Amino acid sequence: MQPVRTDLKLYKPIAVFDAGIGSYAIVDLIRRKLPHQDILYFADRANFPYGRKPRSELLGIMRQTLDFLMGYDPSAIVIASNVPSITVMDDMVPMTNVRLFGVLPPLPEALAQSRTGKVGIMGVQSMIDSPELRHFVARHTDRPENVALINASSMVDLVESGDFLFDPAGTRQKVDHFLQGLFVEHLGIDVLTLSSTHLPWLLPYFLDCRPSCRFLDPAEAIVHTIGEGTRGSGKTIGLVTESAEYRVDAFRAMLTKLRIDIPLDVVSLPSQR
Repeated sequence: MQPVRTDLKLYKPIAVFDAGIGSYAIVDLIRRKLPHQDILYFADRANFPYGRKPRSELLGIMRQTLDFLMGYDPSAIVIASNVPSITVMDDMVPMTNVRLFGVLPPLPEALAQSRTGKVGIMGVQSMIDSPELRHFVARHTDRPENVALINASSMVDLVESGDFLFDPAGTRQKVDHFLQGLFVEHLGIDVLTLSSTHLPWLLPYFLDCRPSCRFLDPAEAIVHTIGEGTRGSGKTIGLVTESAEYRVDAFRAMLTKLRIDIPLDVVSLPSQR
């Protein structure tokens, strides 16, 4: 595994990881709230998408990822993905002695803001199909039939592929088709949660297609729970893995298009060597 350059070492960073570009929005919010906090941003594109991994494989990836990140002596780790946060978080807590923060659907807020009483949780298929998500919904409402669980894997793919940046016309067409079908199938929904950290990148497309609907992003709530952090030098370092389908060059192109300028090192987890 490539070491991080010595001139870019971090002090007690907050580590933020996901299977790709999705988690950078959380990195940006942490940077704005805690300007002196060192941040380690890990985009594990070699394992994209988490949402198509069987539970046992996902747990193995999470264990390897936590072990890898612990080598940077983090003060906290943000699991910036709804799938492991919902489905395997309880198994992850004993894997490390640092604070773990997950991403959960903002269902209470969605129900509070809905005028119709009907809301939807958008996420990848494995999370939507999981018993853990159904238990999560049941803990927050006595009317679970009013909470639609919506497979938005095709929308997540639009983000990680970079199409949302480099093919806006095609992206708009696919988003319009997806939302039109969604609102035909689920009548009355007026609030949707963006329960993949990739989905907020599509918010302008969602709003253009359905301006009357509210789309909720949980990122700010996550950052609020982190607290005051640890004062460092305010550096952000990016680490990325790659696969034959999701190459580093394409990831760099997305960062450039988004005007994200951070040092980026290519690494690999043990299972990827």
